[in-house]
Amino acid sequence: MPSDITAIVLTKNEEKNIEDCINSMKETVKRIVVIDSYSTDKTAELAKKCGAEVYQHPFENYAKQYIYGVEKAAADTVWTLRIDADERLTPESASELKRLCEENRNNDVNGIILRFKKNFLGKDLYHGGVYPWKKMNCYKTKFGAIEDRKMDEHIVISSGKTVEMKTDCLHYDFKSLEYFISKHNWYSSRETVDYFENIESSKIKKKMDPKTWFKMNIYYRLPMGARAHIYYLYRYYIRLGFLDGKEGKIYAFLQAYWYRYLVDAKIYECEKLNVRYQGVGELKT
Repeated sequence: MPSDITAIVLTKNEEKNIEDCINSMKETVKRIVVIDSYSTDKTAELAKKCGAEVYQHPFENYAKQYIYGVEKAAADTVWTLRIDADERLTPESASELKRLCEENRNNDVNGIILRFKKNFLGKDLYHGGVYPWKKMNCYKTKFGAIEDRKMDEHIVISSGKTVEMKTDCLHYDFKSLEYFISKHNWYSSRETVDYFENIESSKIKKKMDPKTWFKMNIYYRLPMGARAHIYYLYRYYIRLGFLDGKEGKIYAFLQAYWYRYLVDAKIYECEKLNVRYQGVGELKT
């Protein structure tokens, strides 16, 4: 019997992933709500076929799309699960999630941290700080909300404690290096907008996810450019990314010297030329 959970999935052209995503959790959750940003493939059709409720809404950013999903779902379940179309539960993680939701239904545990195994260039990565990739994506509906950020948004809970799962979920976000580079260029513009919004509006002082706090209060206080280099050294050497072979090298290099340095370059561009990125719209695929 499914647990008292509503799952919310954001999609855009995910026909290759959506069936596996839904099927991995349909025996675990009570409702599956898909918020589709007008896919041009069969994503919406396949999601409906698998039993999901499907709503369409134009994409601005992930946070606002998810906020729309929460409003549209109007969930009355005890728990809400945020899961991406390229993520899925395994039989073991589904069983554990169900158990944790039942065990903590009536106490002050209001969030459950899921752990993911990332696959890059066809290889599972176990080092470099990417395994396990942890996200507090399951939360008691009345106590959780998403940060309203342009990029790198997290679920935060207003009170209570969290528990962490011990079994892995799966994450298949890699499609090709061309797509990876394009996606992270798109991400970097949103990260740049988010950076200035936090600095200029003092949102940095408000309650936020610990990772967001660290990035805004520690990482961005390091010298521009140097912080991307430090990030690479940390991921590849200190966190042993080199043990994942060529795939680990490529992943660490692109994350640091493509993505993180590109964010720095765009921040510098905005400051020097007095321009701003808009950070709206969806990834063009």
